[in-house]
Amino acid sequence: MKLQYKFKNRELLNLALTQSGIDAKHNNERLEFIGDRVLGLSVAELLYEMYPDDAEGNLARRHAFLVSTETLAHVAKDLDLEHDLRHGHMTGGKINHVLANGMEAILGAIFLDSGFDSARAIIYDLWTPMAKSEIVAPKDAKTALQEFVQKDGNGALPVYEYMEPTGASHNPEFTVVVSALGKSATGVGSSKKAASLTAAENLLKILAIQG
Repeated sequence: MKLQYKFKNRELLNLALTQSGIDAKHNNERLEFIGDRVLGLSVAELLYEMYPDDAEGNLARRHAFLVSTETLAHVAKDLDLEHDLRHGHMTGGKINHVLANGMEAILGAIFLDSGFDSARAIIYDLWTPMAKSEIVAPKDAKTALQEFVQKDGNGALPVYEYMEPTGASHNPEFTVVVSALGKSATGVGSSKKAASLTAAENLLKILAIQG
């Protein structure tokens, strides 16, 4: 892993790298819980400083993008976290979810190892380039799809169909089908929200090619 941080307590690192599919009791879920909060506050502060003229709504959209599963998974891949993370079998929509959880757990572990300032410094270093690149506050895929469809479909709204979850009860996989403008697309994820966002992204790509 390429993370520029040396743990004083290596057990925290080992725990952060252990997914529940490997060890149901001693895993990174509690560290993920902490890391999610540390990341959220740090990114909020970063954006507050970086965009002094942004209204609350724009800050919120930027924040949602920067703490999303996709962004966390992107950071994890850049750090080669997937080569060190001990996980169960990752398939389809679960890959980014597992990587994102692992990244949050690492941040939580740094917080417990050295405190908030150390974790925030790491987050600022990793997230600042992405925050700067988002000159226009991004919209999530569902919002973008709704606006696209309403503009080109006489005010119609996308229709989401939620399938029965599959897989183990403690680790389900959700499938969502979204339809609009005579086209449909499917998304798979570890939650209904993640699956619906993926479905919206896929349908946007289809409609963009079509139109």
